Amino acid sequence: MIIEKYDQNGLLFNINFIDKASADGVVGFRGRVAIVEGEVADAQGRRKPPAVVMEHAVMLEKDGKLAMVAGSLDELASLPLFVEKYQGDFAPDMLGIVYTVNITKPMQVELAGVNFALVPMQEGITWNELNDEAGIEKSAMKKLSSGDKVYTVWKELRGYMAKGDKLPLAEAMQNVDAGLKRVERGAI
Repeated sequence: MIIEKYDQNGLLFNINFIDKASADGVVGFRGRVAIVEGEVADAQGRRKPPAVVMEHAVMLEKDGKLAMVAGSLDELASLPLFVEKYQGDFAPDMLGIVYTVNITKPMQVELAGVNFALVPMQEGITWNELNDEAGIEKSAMKKLSSGDKVYTVWKELRGYMAKGDKLPLAEAMQNVDAGLKRVERGAI
């Protein structure tokens, strides 16, 4: 399983869960995904924390391929790095939704044959946004396993219609604002 392989290779952090769904060959994940790994810190090969991550990532593996990847990036420039690192595991019809802190408008970008919906978001959590987009009530998910929750969201989003124009990456990069920063809210 590719998600377990990522875990074994130290690419997953702050893992909420890695859980098999009730459907055969389906695994759900929530947590952080390394895009640019940290430097090797010592002679044993241990690494420093990753330099670039996808925050609040939600991934669904189906039949050995990534059927869905959603998450939050601080900068649009990190998306091609993510694609370069993980594209070998993308399903041809993978659903990609990336909430991006530094973009100024919704857009779509095709990379490695996958259409990525880019949604501006400085504050919020991917999981909540996906559930809202899918129109799923929390009460409908209560009795499901973690893996089945991700699988349910993926099934509901299969007809997802991304907003914004489809742009080449170079043109999409013209719609960024370095002044936009992630707003984190925690317990008071």
